[in-house]
Amino acid sequence: MPTKDYKPKKMSKLYLVPTPIGNLEDMTFRAIKVLKEVDFILAEDTRTSGKLLKHFEIATQMHSHHMHNEHKSIEGILKRLQAGETCALISDAGTPAISDPGFLLTRACVENNIEVECLPGATAFVPALVNSGLPNDKFVFEGFLPVKKGRQTRFLLLAEETRTMIFYESPHKLVKTLGHFIEYFGADRKVSVSRELTKMFEETIRGTATEVLAHYTAKPPKGEIVVVVEGKSSK
Repeated sequence: MPTKDYKPKKMSKLYLVPTPIGNLEDMTFRAIKVLKEVDFILAEDTRTSGKLLKHFEIATQMHSHHMHNEHKSIEGILKRLQAGETCALISDAGTPAISDPGFLLTRACVENNIEVECLPGATAFVPALVNSGLPNDKFVFEGFLPVKKGRQTRFLLLAEETRTMIFYESPHKLVKTLGHFIEYFGADRKVSVSRELTKMFEETIRGTATEVLAHYTAKPPKGEIVVVVEGKSSK
């Protein structure tokens, strides 16, 4: 019989833990529990995540894991996991590995037979898609478009896409991207721009590419942005 103080041996495991995209009330009970119980946490930005952990009274050791160091840090992380430790990966906001660091580590764990578990939770593109009023039975997530190299090629391919398309975009590039939508998709293509989702100044602007471009030309956007675009008509 196990003694009163017996603790089962922890198995090597990587948890991918979503965090709120703006509203701290969207943090799940399970996410808090996992973050408190793992041996260490990997965070995209330890300053940003430090505030979140402090708010939920999570004292677990935290290390930096971002796009500039993830190639180098994976080997050390794998060694700790193979030694029987558990780890949680979080990004600044939303679900790790969705337009954020996490894919390389997840792949390395899978290749090394280390268990990976992704908790359900916040991802910015889901509410933006559902909010848009555009067809969501079939859709394609494009994330961030190429800035220079490959941008035109990508637009030429996407011009033939019949499914609803989802993009992430930064505020200072939104007007330029909307202009490209008009150029490659047509002025009347339906567009929905969701900004600052779950936050105090959340808004969604819907209309044709021309109408949405006019809105944001007159009122430059701020904050986190998700753009949902109607697919090419099959008629």
